[in-house]
Amino acid sequence: MSDAQVAEAAVKPLGDDFHRKLRGVHHLVFNTDDMKMTIDFYAGVLGMPLVGAIKVEEGVDRGNPKFPNIRHYFFDMGNDSMLAFFEIPKGAKPRGDRDAIGTMQHVSFVATPDVQLALKARLEQHGYECDGPIRTSPGSQSIYFYDPNGIRLEASSAPAQGDNQQIMANRRMTKAQARLELATLYDDPDWIERAVTAFRD
Repeated sequence: MSDAQVAEAAVKPLGDDFHRKLRGVHHLVFNTDDMKMTIDFYAGVLGMPLVGAIKVEEGVDRGNPKFPNIRHYFFDMGNDSMLAFFEIPKGAKPRGDRDAIGTMQHVSFVATPDVQLALKARLEQHGYECDGPIRTSPGSQSIYFYDPNGIRLEASSAPAQGDNQQIMANRRMTKAQARLELATLYDDPDWIERAVTAFRD
């Protein structure tokens, strides 16, 4: 794409439904200092197959950690999306704080009610603590657990939806409910009305 095409694309209106042109998560990336342990957990315990095992080429800089020949492995987390890890050399970086600004606090996977309970049993069978199911919002419940890197994970389910889990349909609030909460954030009514356009009446 030429510089002129990039500039034109940058100013071209995307439309109100631009978010529908995005498909969702391609991959999420975490760091580990023990790739074998990570494979054993994600493929062996959670059942997410390892689908990519590469090393970042020398001299390539696309925001990856600055270590030579760093491993970058990918797991299939279902529905054509992946979870990935970089392997940081042991001792090269401190352990992160998941509650720090700019860090990822946790990842939630979609699960049917049966899969959620089977996953809880499987985690406990392998010696991992698992909380829940806990009610997280009207019609939704989750289990919570940590991977061996200390990453907080969640498996979310809407029991009434059975085998046909629909994430957005279960999350939607009314505009009135959203207005009440948004008013605690910012007191500009015009801003609030723009913010609630995706909520149902």
